[in-house]
Amino acid sequence: LKEVPNPSAIFLSSHAAPTPGSAVMVTREGTRPLLVEVQALVDDSPLSNPRRVALGLEQNRLAMLLAVLHRHGGTAIHDQDVFVNVVGGIRIQETAADLPVLLAVLSSFRDRALPEKLLAFGEIGLSGEIRPVPNGEERLREAASHGFRQAIVPKANAPKQGRMGELNIIGVHRLADALSAWAEL
Repeated sequence: LKEVPNPSAIFLSSHAAPTPGSAVMVTREGTRPLLVEVQALVDDSPLSNPRRVALGLEQNRLAMLLAVLHRHGGTAIHDQDVFVNVVGGIRIQETAADLPVLLAVLSSFRDRALPEKLLAFGEIGLSGEIRPVPNGEERLREAASHGFRQAIVPKANAPKQGRMGELNIIGVHRLADALSAWAEL
């Protein structure tokens, strides 16, 4: 066995330019924070029941997040096929993936890439609130160490000064706040 000095590099795609449908998050694999890419593809469905396919995420969680996006994000994609994949075959069990999943879905739906060096994490509740996740500061440190410049995270996980080194951190309370923050970037 050989130690991998930077496991996050394995799970991040290298695009020449930002690509619609791609979002980066910090998850935890054991005790170590790990940067992973979440990809989404939203497309017109020829079926009366559009497909919802989740690889690396729980299928029911994706369905719930799409309902929250419709109700609290003002975006209906009920007539679209939605495919979500976690790059590298990682299986994410934690709810911290909620916000990056919805950002990736919206990015694909709107055909608008998220800014380069942006990451997000946060649990999304049924009423559209963005809930804090464990080890927020450690996740932000990992992102800063990999050169990320902006982060959209739960307000409770954001440091009071709004920065960590070169990382500008935007704390949000609700899904609508996160979508507004993205629109302003």
